[in-house]
Amino acid sequence: MNRIALVTGASRGIGAATARLLATQGYHVCVNYVRNEAAANAVVAQIQSDGGQAFAVQADVSQEKDVLHLFQQIDRYQGYLHALVNNAAILMPQMRVEDMTADRINHMLCHNVTSAFLCSREAVRRMSTRHLGKGGSIVNVSSAAARLGSAGEYVDYAASKGAIDTLTKGLSIEVAAEGIRVNAVRPGFIYTDMHASGGEPGRVDRIKSSLPMQRGGQPEEIAEAIVWLLSDAASYVTGTFVDVAGGR
Repeated sequence: MNRIALVTGASRGIGAATARLLATQGYHVCVNYVRNEAAANAVVAQIQSDGGQAFAVQADVSQEKDVLHLFQQIDRYQGYLHALVNNAAILMPQMRVEDMTADRINHMLCHNVTSAFLCSREAVRRMSTRHLGKGGSIVNVSSAAARLGSAGEYVDYAASKGAIDTLTKGLSIEVAAEGIRVNAVRPGFIYTDMHASGGEPGRVDRIKSSLPMQRGGQPEEIAEAIVWLLSDAASYVTGTFVDVAGGR
């Protein structure tokens, strides 16, 4: 049967790069997106033109009904879910904590944390040998911000990624004996469109000279770490965090 990999937020950036790379490893890739259908279809078309298999499903993974719809679409596809990449996340304009509203904080946590919990829940229900599944692997996309705090800019985003780290550790222990590995990648300053959402599209170029490697990273470099963690080459790796942050 076909092994299916679900990548949330896969219409751009790290998600798109991960989807493309997973397809080269023989996965049938579910490209999840929330709004940009054209971009998601472009990722699918590129995978297919390169000889891979992919399909796009629209879902706002911060909403439980959308998550249920997403996994129902995967269930209808010929194959079984073997890999989940919890990549979908948002970034909001730079702001100090003293200026943040409850609405902003809750919006951030819902999109960046609740989404990963809901998708992980549905993945475990399908992968776990406890539920007669074939096992599988989950990789959560965290951030170096979880370690660094993002003071003066995105403490709420950093806190949401700290929650992803805790989810990674706790869930990895919970399902370790059920054939499921759970790990996380912590990207640093990566050239993606997300920085524009924070109001500073050139943020990586501003900061790169302060990084030990003196450059920002590319989405494809993060994808390589994610795909390795999902692979059999990492078969004895769970509850682990891989920092891909140029030494910072």
